[in-house]
Amino acid sequence: MIRQALPSDADAIHVLMRPYVMQRLLLSRTEAEIIELTRHGFVAISKSENDQERVVGFSAIEIYSTKLAELQCLAVHTRFQGSGVGKALVQHCVQRAKDLNVMEILAISSSEAFLKNCGFDYALPDQKKALFCQLRPRIHI
Repeated sequence: MIRQALPSDADAIHVLMRPYVMQRLLLSRTEAEIIELTRHGFVAISKSENDQERVVGFSAIEIYSTKLAELQCLAVHTRFQGSGVGKALVQHCVQRAKDLNVMEILAISSSEAFLKNCGFDYALPDQKKALFCQLRPRIHI
């Protein structure tokens, strides 16, 4: 089940993201940053046999303007990878951007094949490309 993320999900999201941050696959986020991302974020929930809910996935869309948004913090628990959870989270984020009339979404990831399967590509139809200049090293938790 995918639902709107809530500020009260921040601790569970942080725990979910931690292994990816340690592997340097995701940027480290403070609790305040995660709470802010829940505004346009979604969680995947799994229910156990005793109806306990557990956050098994998270992704957010950060809206920069009506021209540009960024897909951020896509993380899925390893046990749920390959089950469609990640794609569903991306689809919810894309739909949120559409609902807000955003023109383009960018995604920075080490999972290019996955994102291409979700409709992303290396260049826009008019051949715009993103170039980067790293100003400081990534911080490790």
